[in-house]
Amino acid sequence: MTKKTVVVALGGNALLRRGEPLEAATQRANIAKAAKTISEIAKEYNVVLVHGNGPQVGLLALQGLEYKAVAPYPLDVLGSETQGMIGYMLMQELHNLLPKLHVSCMLTQMKVDPNDPAFLDPTKPIGPIYPEAEARELAEKYNWTVKPDGKHFRRVVPSPQPIGIVEDDAISCLIAQGHLVICTGGGGGIPVKEENGKLIGIEAVIDKDMSAAYLAKQINADALLILTDANAVYLDWGKPTQQAIRSTTPTELAQYEFDAGSMGPKIQASCEFINQGGKLVGIGDLEDGLNILNGTAGTNIIPE
Repeated sequence: MTKKTVVVALGGNALLRRGEPLEAATQRANIAKAAKTISEIAKEYNVVLVHGNGPQVGLLALQGLEYKAVAPYPLDVLGSETQGMIGYMLMQELHNLLPKLHVSCMLTQMKVDPNDPAFLDPTKPIGPIYPEAEARELAEKYNWTVKPDGKHFRRVVPSPQPIGIVEDDAISCLIAQGHLVICTGGGGGIPVKEENGKLIGIEAVIDKDMSAAYLAKQINADALLILTDANAVYLDWGKPTQQAIRSTTPTELAQYEFDAGSMGPKIQASCEFINQGGKLVGIGDLEDGLNILNGTAGTNIIPE
């Protein structure tokens, strides 16, 4: 029987969790956990893997600020670095678990509209968390925008909508050959604009969930699975009244508001995928992947 295809969106915060040291060994340990989950899914589904990069790209930006001899590298270049860094670790761990499975990592550019209103209102958190006073000080020093992230603060950058995958044909060819493809990662792909027929990098970090939903629609995936550091979608998140949503629809979710810097884009991406013909979206904890798809963990979003 032909396997169904699932696009798995793996959050950067699931690989470097809030409050953890932003070290390679920490990320490697979390990626090993992620690879175990993904390998189990790959036994039952054709997997196309997208990963976030919020903590990672923020860390690279901070490191760049410390070396004064050259100008800091722009976010599109740092995003490409995170595609290689995270993709390499994922490829290696997945190969060790499934040595007979072809695993390919595709450096991927994603077109955005340079006039997207997101450039006027940054919402995408990157880098580590800070106490408010330190965040305000850093914002003044480096001309950052900072916003609340739970009880802490983080730097935020523009997160425009994806409008076109440059390497989509190559991705489709690899999927057709049975590869587990890691693509449109490093956030939601390297952000580029098209100008006079040429591609030019642009200073932003695309939301990986929006890109994953865009990709899932492009390849007619059967399901979209969003793995993060929360075990479900919650109403009243962080309050004594918080309550997990187990099964829902886009119409029901439209009644509620979700944080623009975290769960909001996941909900928006999920509803767009379902409303354009998708059959299932699952959202939940990294280690619950297959159970989320089976409806026994996390949150499932289904058509009306």
